[in-house]
Amino acid sequence: MTVPVIFTWDGESMIPLSRFAKLCDQQFIVHEHYKMESIEARSVDSHSHYFACINEAWLNLPESVADQFPTSEHLRKWALIKAGFCDERSIVCASKAEAQRVAAFIKPMDTYAVVIAREATIKAFTAQSQSMRAMGKKDFQASKQAVFDILSGMIGVETKKLQAQPVANKSDEAKQKVGAV
Repeated sequence: MTVPVIFTWDGESMIPLSRFAKLCDQQFIVHEHYKMESIEARSVDSHSHYFACINEAWLNLPESVADQFPTSEHLRKWALIKAGFCDERSIVCASKAEAQRVAAFIKPMDTYAVVIAREATIKAFTAQSQSMRAMGKKDFQASKQAVFDILSGMIGVETKKLQAQPVANKSDEAKQKVGAV
């Protein structure tokens, strides 16, 4: 696996930052061609805001669905799956009974996964990682908006109201609570 390297454009060439020189020697072959893609970094504030809003939505879930989501992380991953930001795997079994047994075996492997057994087929959905390394700014923004839309519908508020949650500064994180929606 290659490790991302940070380069500087000098007007003629992409030059790796000096701390990446040794890594470039290990990963790249001189005079070979490599496809390069610019990845826009996303802000820590956007990331923090997202998780604060999810927590606020989780705290305001209607009682009829609250038991389905023991933590805000369960809610986030479920919403990502519902929004299509997931990986899907299918397994075809010999019978409906076998599918039920296999689904029961698969579910504990990932407590956040959505596992559905229909007839003799099992579909397992796992949320895509939203880590800064795994998801770039554009995809993160799209997934963030989709999750906000789903959660807003669940708690009965407009998406803009959910998104209006304040973000705690690093020094205030332990002290500040996110306001009620």
